[in-house]
Amino acid sequence: MPRVTAQLWREGTWANHKTVARLMAMLGIQGICGRKKVRTTRRDPDATPALDLVERVFDATEVDRLYVGDITYVPTDEGFCYLAGVVDVCSRRMVGWSIATHLRTELCADALRAAELTRGAGSLRGVIFHSDHGCQYTSEEYGDLCKALGMTQSMGTVGDSYDNALAESVWASLKRELIYESHFKTIAEARVFVFEWLNWYKRSRLHSSLGYLSPVEYEELLKVRRAA
Repeated sequence: MPRVTAQLWREGTWANHKTVARLMAMLGIQGICGRKKVRTTRRDPDATPALDLVERVFDATEVDRLYVGDITYVPTDEGFCYLAGVVDVCSRRMVGWSIATHLRTELCADALRAAELTRGAGSLRGVIFHSDHGCQYTSEEYGDLCKALGMTQSMGTVGDSYDNALAESVWASLKRELIYESHFKTIAEARVFVFEWLNWYKRSRLHSSLGYLSPVEYEELLKVRRAA
């Protein structure tokens, strides 16, 4: 409801949040609830995880300082496809993502490479990348990629629902706002709609944690403040 109120204000309709809540109730409009989670990452018991450099403090005052990553699934009539994403903690922007029909390490590696393309060559140097203990992230291949990009890996504790809460919150929004409300016949169709949602998410979706700005708007605001 607060996000609906904020969007109405941006469009020039000034309404009290109580009025919005009352009208939504009258019209039978309510927020979308989540569903049961499907496991997409599995821990490799032989792998040595990185130290937890975040300790549940998902906070950054500048972009390209702290990233989080995770994997989710998208059901279609052709089977599941899997989406790996990289999120900048400061702006909540999905700076890199990759979608495929497998859960191999390259899925996550491609998302990280996409993040470098978004930010520019060398821009990920010094960034902390936080994830769960999934075998994709603890693999030697992924660790080597992080080192090559100048990034430092961080991993939360095992079995802790809060160890990567920010990344999971992005997927929760994707599921509520797109996946649970859609039926994809093909994987190709799912790719198109996921791409459109991610583009909308970074440019138009309002975030209460960002003062009801979109991730792109918030990053632009930071640039103006630094230049002042």
